[in-house]
Amino acid sequence: MKANKEKKLKDAGWKIGSTNEFLELTPEESAYIEMKLALCNSLKEKRIKKRISQVAFAKKIASSQSRVAKMEAGDPSVSIDLIMKSLLTLGISKKELAQVISTSK
Repeated sequence: MKANKEKKLKDAGWKIGSTNEFLELTPEESAYIEMKLALCNSLKEKRIKKRISQVAFAKKIASSQSRVAKMEAGDPSVSIDLIMKSLLTLGISKKELAQVISTSK
């Protein structure tokens, strides 16, 4: 945010901070969320790259299209375990998986 805009907001009584500060996240919670989102994005990219529809992929993992959509959107009801299993089903290597995790913010 530009300094002049930040000053105007502060002068108007607004508080400026990060998402982590607003949600009072610990560094561990923040890292977990960032890793999960990186895995979700990777899942969607990998599925699209392989030209597999959500419906076809859902059948492949014995799930539903709506569950695949939730995985790709990072829905809180979806576990990292399921996302990782799905990525492995799409053929992601351990090295690629490690890279996705290590390059998350």
